[in-house]
Amino acid sequence: MEIVLLSPKGPLYRHRGGIFTKNLRYAPLTLITLAALIPPELNANLTIRDEGIEEIDPYTLKADLVGMTVITGTAVRAYELSNILRQRGIPVVLGGPHVTLAPEDARPYADAIVVGYAEDTWPELLRDFAGGNMKPLYTMNPNLNLAKRPFPKRNLLKRHHYLTTHVFEATRSCIHYCDFCVAPAAWGQKPFFKPVEDVAADIKQHWGHRIMFVDLNLISDPEYAARLFEAMIPLKVKWFGLTTTLLNRDKSLLELTARSGCTGLLMGFESICGENQKLMNKGFNTPDEYREIVVELHRYKIALMACFTFGLDNDTPDVFMDTARFAVSAHIDLPRFAIVTPFPNTALYKRLESEGRILTKNWELYDAQHVVFQPRQMSVEQLYEGHEKAWKYTYSLSSIARRFIGSRINLPVWWVTNIGYRFYAHHLNSFYNCDTWMSPLPVK
Repeated sequence: MEIVLLSPKGPLYRHRGGIFTKNLRYAPLTLITLAALIPPELNANLTIRDEGIEEIDPYTLKADLVGMTVITGTAVRAYELSNILRQRGIPVVLGGPHVTLAPEDARPYADAIVVGYAEDTWPELLRDFAGGNMKPLYTMNPNLNLAKRPFPKRNLLKRHHYLTTHVFEATRSCIHYCDFCVAPAAWGQKPFFKPVEDVAADIKQHWGHRIMFVDLNLISDPEYAARLFEAMIPLKVKWFGLTTTLLNRDKSLLELTARSGCTGLLMGFESICGENQKLMNKGFNTPDEYREIVVELHRYKIALMACFTFGLDNDTPDVFMDTARFAVSAHIDLPRFAIVTPFPNTALYKRLESEGRILTKNWELYDAQHVVFQPRQMSVEQLYEGHEKAWKYTYSLSSIARRFIGSRINLPVWWVTNIGYRFYAHHLNSFYNCDTWMSPLPVK
């Protein structure tokens, strides 16, 4: 059996069409995790294809079965590839966050769809396919357990095309219910945890001095996080990951985070407006604490990538420069700005749809860089222009210098990432493709 696992990309991130060059991409975990779950008795030959690092021609691709992982921004491309492959007689399976959020949207474009995490359903599907009785729908086992699972097959990746293949996960989903977030809408508020010893063993068997965790929130369960960080101390690795701002309120866990080798964290600051935090159900974020968070992280030599979201209901045209000036004066190492995006079937999407504010369902534009809804207190054009202005101000040479003076940690990585984001900031308009932002969703 010839199986191809494929990661489609939207137009911004496709090979030779992305904002960043290929050496700034980290290796994705999804396909190599699925690769490890293929039942050995099927004797399958597997190929992994990633449109982020290579061009894919669906007219010449050879396979008995193709599986694709789909996020909302890549759904249009996934459906295009699927249509071509199916016309050629190649069955296609679609899964991933978008399929889980909107299975009715994906179903017409696939021979089978997989809803939710696939540790149990993917092997079942493959056995059914081999036996000639593949079902059209496979739904996540409600009693899913991540213990004792095979390690992702990182050896199948074209590792020289990625910044790193030392990518790991310990947890999935999150305990919070932020209204814009895909996680609670797709997988609920019950996080899934891998046994700490399994995570440590995976790190040991795929050894790397610098590693990355892609978990949505490593501290969903502080007790679990503490056990994980304790286990990482003897491994002597340097790591980057994602947590919430709540880490700063647990000083013992923050100290342990640093002792475990953490050199950088991504946190969703989202907004400098407290009312926005309440509206998005992220009231544990307190903007008055943001400066202290930066100072505390820097005290432990941890760099901060802070993410801000524009277009929230309490945002006025002043928000862009107010936020950019704050990011610079607070010495945030790597500020990131996004346009709020109502992914399908999230709480935010349902609210905006009920208010008649969804402007387009062209999923290709659901990438946190296009405006797909009507903002409450500004025009669509003002949101685009303000977003771009914030990026350019924050990544001007003088602003980079001011932020550096207040940080001075992880110097080589700090400068590489800031120069990369400076390029991004000054080329945003090239990638908006505003002429098509109201185009409709293609139908089969």
